Amino acid sequence: MAQDGTEAYRGLDLPPLVARAVELADRQGFPFSCRPEQGRLLRVLAGGASSVAETGTGYGVGLAWLATGAPPGATILSVERDLDRVRAVRELFADVPGVTVVHGDWEAIHDRAPYDLVVLDGGGAGKGGAAADPARLLTPGGTLVVDDFTPARRWPILHEGEPDLARLHWLDHPLLDAVELRLAADLAAVVAVRTLNQRPPGATVTDSTGP
Repeated sequence: MAQDGTEAYRGLDLPPLVARAVELADRQGFPFSCRPEQGRLLRVLAGGASSVAETGTGYGVGLAWLATGAPPGATILSVERDLDRVRAVRELFADVPGVTVVHGDWEAIHDRAPYDLVVLDGGGAGKGGAAADPARLLTPGGTLVVDDFTPARRWPILHEGEPDLARLHWLDHPLLDAVELRLAADLAAVVAVRTLNQRPPGATVTDSTGP
């Protein structure tokens, strides 16, 4: 979730469902929706997934992008800890096939795992990698998205002067082939695919940014 996410949609031509979710978030005074750059990425990735899980529903903007991109028959599970948001989003998506919004902690996505696409956002420890296990959450070849990073501009990747362990956890995960995508000058996401064969930790992490 981005601090200025909802505001970033003003004046944009949006898919109808996304526009409805943005309107709901704005009406509720909720600024932390995913940004348009993130949403467009989610729409593209959802197009190749028959099963999707998202943590941190908010007021459903990211979920709307996923539902807009998902193919017919796909199922999308979104988990949110705030009950009022859950109720509002359930009403918003009542006529959207395949979408389920669950009230609970992010770990509720484990109940229906594995998925073709998992989006970790607003998920507390899950986003940092403390308990989100790709072997359990992803189908072989499945995709993981972890967003809301500031683009890395040098190696090693630091956060407030220390190694950025949350990001490095995914970039160096032995079950994932991962890359950081710069979505805007101030916004990046880690996109990772579950590999078919496990590799040693650190085997594919290289400095692609130069000195």
